[in-house]
Amino acid sequence: MFRQLRKTQRHQILIDIDTQRDFLLGGGRASIRNHKEVLANVRRMMAWARRKGIRIISTCETHRNNNGYSAYDYCLDGTAGQQKIRYTILNRRASFAADSHGALPFDLLLANRQIIFHKRCSDPFDEPRIDRVLSEVEADEFILIGAAAEGAVKATALGLLRRGKRVSIVVDAVGLYNKRDAKLAFQMMEAMGARLTDTKEVAGVSHLKGTRICDCESCKVLRRSRALEIGGTNEGYEYFRWRSEAG
Repeated sequence: MFRQLRKTQRHQILIDIDTQRDFLLGGGRASIRNHKEVLANVRRMMAWARRKGIRIISTCETHRNNNGYSAYDYCLDGTAGQQKIRYTILNRRASFAADSHGALPFDLLLANRQIIFHKRCSDPFDEPRIDRVLSEVEADEFILIGAAAEGAVKATALGLLRRGKRVSIVVDAVGLYNKRDAKLAFQMMEAMGARLTDTKEVAGVSHLKGTRICDCESCKVLRRSRALEIGGTNEGYEYFRWRSEAG
């Protein structure tokens, strides 16, 4: 068992699922279709967790890079696409490789604000170390964000629910590939007992308009249009760029 945090107030844990460049950026090898919205809302949720002092358990999908002969073409070991989005990483963290073995520290949750587990699969419960942590950790609520609704998010939510955990899904901070499949996934999670919510309900209202991390054409157009709403000129666009980069 792991040493738990004292329940002096409502104890929540944010589960940050596969928020990696290949999934969340427009140019990623397995980019979700709603990445513009999800990027901003993931950033808001991470900022909310930092501000509230909420612990974060993160998962990262990673696959072996066998000199171009890999079974997967995304999230390969050592590639930029496998890396987490920069604002999903906290300073006080512990990271564990997918192939690592050995016992986990007894005070893992107390000593770190964020725990990052790498995995060779979509379902985190197929990894014994992640299964153990998610099964043993106690919390009043597990809040899920990340990618993708039809895959890792659904698998994580259902795994937690089967273990008697209370689960909330921040729908607008969850990536998807197919609207119909994602809708069915959300319906299944809700039918199993998960609560569907959104970023505004959890983290409140934010003035964040963008993330300045994705350079795909659609994100550039969106940034410019929002900047023109603020300033009406290119000077407004430059101001918006500065605000985005400053966080």
